[in-house]
Amino acid sequence: MKNSQVVQQTSGNQIKMNPRFLFDAAWRGGKSLMWLTIFNTVVALFVTIVMQTRQSFLVNWVFSMLIGCSIDLVIAAMRWIIWRQQKPHRIAFFVVCMAAAPIGYLIGGNIGLLIYGVKAPSFLSVLKNGEGILVIMSMFISLFGGVFFWNQSKLAELEAEQEKEKARSEAIERQAMQAQLQLLQAQIEPHMLFNTLANLQGLIAIDPARAQNMLEQLIRYLRASLNSSRTEKTTLRHEFELLGAYLELLSIRMGKRLSYQVELPTDLEEFLLPPMLLQPLVENAIKHGLEPKVDGGHIQVSAQVQAENLHLKVIDTGLGLPHDYDENRRTEHHQSHVGNANVRERLLALYGEQALFTLSANSPQGVIAHLCIPVNI
Repeated sequence: MKNSQVVQQTSGNQIKMNPRFLFDAAWRGGKSLMWLTIFNTVVALFVTIVMQTRQSFLVNWVFSMLIGCSIDLVIAAMRWIIWRQQKPHRIAFFVVCMAAAPIGYLIGGNIGLLIYGVKAPSFLSVLKNGEGILVIMSMFISLFGGVFFWNQSKLAELEAEQEKEKARSEAIERQAMQAQLQLLQAQIEPHMLFNTLANLQGLIAIDPARAQNMLEQLIRYLRASLNSSRTEKTTLRHEFELLGAYLELLSIRMGKRLSYQVELPTDLEEFLLPPMLLQPLVENAIKHGLEPKVDGGHIQVSAQVQAENLHLKVIDTGLGLPHDYDENRRTEHHQSHVGNANVRERLLALYGEQALFTLSANSPQGVIAHLCIPVNI
């Protein structure tokens, strides 16, 4: 319950401070003004063509805009006086729209007369001069406008609610991805730590210098691993440093049975990507490819950009893929593929179909794990 409250609070803060949300609010206000202008223009056309007044369309349009905007302001003022920040009742709001029409008509009409230098008549004289039909018409137009803008407001509320739900879903998804990353780390580290500490205990007595080197690499690995588990994005430099410490630890433990090569161009060091995408692939290559092999083998980790995509490869010379392995029919539930399944799920969640992860046979022996991530995303 507490976590959900944090998510809601976090997502709510993000919405309030989100420039896109502010832009959407301004856009909705501008759209309302546009519809109000269209309404007033239609009324001016109706008065000019159907009622055939002696005034030009421009004069009728000016009066229509002044009256329409005045009615809109009166409605806004009455709504604030009656309901303040509360949501008005629909029927009561429509009554307010009709009641505001005569007041807005009188205010806007008098302003128009003052603009054109004509003495403003009283409201009773307006009714006596046969303009009462215009007042009544303005009431129905105001009612129609009230219904229209009420529906627009409901649509805007639904859109805003969808934005909030989207923000909440994104926050929950980020937390889920973070939990998944920490779970993955928890799956990797115990096995590695147990073997490393067991080897460290044996080396202390027979080779203190080698034991000291292993302890330094272990500290380096744990520090880099801790930083990775706390961030949503990391640099390729940091990811390769983590892999370097991990592989150095294993090379001390496995001795001549393991050799490795890590290639990272300097221009890609600051490239951002999700943490620990390569770690499970390297661990799989060691655990299922090189460790079971009597004479061990070699691992090469590389990164390069081609055709707007970042290509990450983990190439080993281990035992290779099972003879019945089919890239189109993957059995990810198998223990040898848990790390691969995790990588695929994270790539799908973060990049959709734009990212690609494949396993293929290396020549003459081993596996090539290939990650393809879009650069501009």
